[in-house]
Amino acid sequence: MTMKLFIGAITKFLLGVVLVGILIFLPAGTFSFFNGWLLMGILFIPMFFAGIVMLFKNPDLLKSRLDAKEKQHEQSLVVKLSGLMFLAGFIVAGLGVRFGWYALPKPVVIVAAVIFIIAYILYAEVLRENTYLSRTIEVQENQKVIDTGLYGIVRHPMYSVTLLLFLSMPLVLGSVYSFIIFLVYPFIIAKRIKHEEEFLEKELNGYREYKQKVKYRLLPFIW
Repeated sequence: MTMKLFIGAITKFLLGVVLVGILIFLPAGTFSFFNGWLLMGILFIPMFFAGIVMLFKNPDLLKSRLDAKEKQHEQSLVVKLSGLMFLAGFIVAGLGVRFGWYALPKPVVIVAAVIFIIAYILYAEVLRENTYLSRTIEVQENQKVIDTGLYGIVRHPMYSVTLLLFLSMPLVLGSVYSFIIFLVYPFIIAKRIKHEEEFLEKELNGYREYKQKVKYRLLPFIW
């Protein structure tokens, strides 16, 4: 562990908390938005403890997760589209509170929160199974194909998990309008997967064989 990594991680974490808070509560025009606080809690509390664990157990993995600079134009576009999705989705959810738009019933919100937490647990499992994970598309030195655990079910379990996480977020916020915006995410991630697999087939030994072994990219029995 280095002090530079610790400071970098804490800084990005706090900036994330502030940014998401602004995007949710400023459009809402109030801090009396229970769903907003619920999402902030289930999003950032596990994130904080996961970061602490990685900091001590696997600082290299934490460093790679913090590095979000995409070098490829196509993947940079995917990141920007995802950012716009979050921006629009959170703002619309907040505006729904301000103007009294239709809010999803509490049972839906509770189920969505449970799905979000389960997805977070699966996220941690993916990180445990694949220490080569990076937020950018790259092949690391001595990297091997992982084909066990969740990687034995779908080829991109991290994206499967983020699909659950991201689609449950607007439901936790109680906004059907925000959910409609977040429905663009499957198409965004499909674009990323297409380019990532083209890259891995060229650069990662054994990936072609892995594709033949594990048929599904994102969703078992669907795609």
